[in-house]
Amino acid sequence: MNVAQMKTVLAEIVRNTDLTPCVVGHRGVGKTAGIVQVCREIGRRYVALRLGQMEVGDLVGIPYRDGAVMHWSRPSWWPLDDDPQTVIHCDELNRAQQEDTLQAIFQFVEPPAEGQLRRLHTHALHPKHKVVVSINPPDGSYQVATLDRALLDRMVMLYVETDYHCWARYAKQQQFDPGVQQFLAAYPNLLARPGAPLDMQMEPTERAWEMVSTLRRACHFPAELEMEVYAGIVGQEAAVSFLRWAREQAERPVTARQVLDNWPTMAKQIRGQRDDLQAVTLNDVVTTLEVDPALTAEQEHHLVSYIAVLPRDLRFGLVKALVRIPAVAAALCKDEHDAVILDAIEAISREAS
Repeated sequence: MNVAQMKTVLAEIVRNTDLTPCVVGHRGVGKTAGIVQVCREIGRRYVALRLGQMEVGDLVGIPYRDGAVMHWSRPSWWPLDDDPQTVIHCDELNRAQQEDTLQAIFQFVEPPAEGQLRRLHTHALHPKHKVVVSINPPDGSYQVATLDRALLDRMVMLYVETDYHCWARYAKQQQFDPGVQQFLAAYPNLLARPGAPLDMQMEPTERAWEMVSTLRRACHFPAELEMEVYAGIVGQEAAVSFLRWAREQAERPVTARQVLDNWPTMAKQIRGQRDDLQAVTLNDVVTTLEVDPALTAEQEHHLVSYIAVLPRDLRFGLVKALVRIPAVAAALCKDEHDAVILDAIEAISREAS
């Protein structure tokens, strides 16, 4: 993805999740500038940690004794609970010169477990503050450490590459020298020397699929970026297979059992179904209830919720078919369902008269 696309994805993740995005790109592509711009655009304070210049004490603080108890002083960069919403940018993560520095930051970049706070040694970070990482790829072109699989598995890898058109828009906005802009318009291949392909060899794990689930529930990415985002978590092969399966599922009509037994999960898909698929679902609901009209209290609620989201003409047709089933008609005619059902019942009565 280019820098503009990275900013779109990064803003979604920072605003809506506690996950840790890691921006991967060659030198000069705009990783840090893009992160700073995202913070400015979404109204977050920006704090940069140059990990290549830091030691463990810079991260966890200096120990001091209070009576018989050892404590660690809060680092100056650590945002307080009442500070403005802050993004802490762990820059040059894989340039940490000492192994113990990398081990110390490992805990900090890990997303907090459910109900827990992100921590660094004895310090706990307020949930409103978020962490972002950036690195150069370990492809032999940079003096960087190889990050182990356990650390990579805790981050969402966002691969940023040079894109002339993206750069040209930025250059125009920033009023770069006209000669530079015109030269690169003529020779866009000279904007940057392409580096090695970016691939951190991500693989699917239980934690990785949980992160994909979190992103799908909390974030909305442009369709053309979904594969890149998920590939940065579970790897390209798994991401391609998953999105192909998801598209195939979306083209299948929702079944009656999914409506009756799993409405909260299926509601969004049902609302977005094409009319031809909606008709299949509707007919399946009628047929299923003709064969087995017994409804639990939960299934009754799900059925009424389904009827409520249908367009008026389909709602009328479905209720007209369902009231011919005595057990279902008794359920639908309860006073508690009047707001959804009454209009259709009255239309049926007018038609009969």
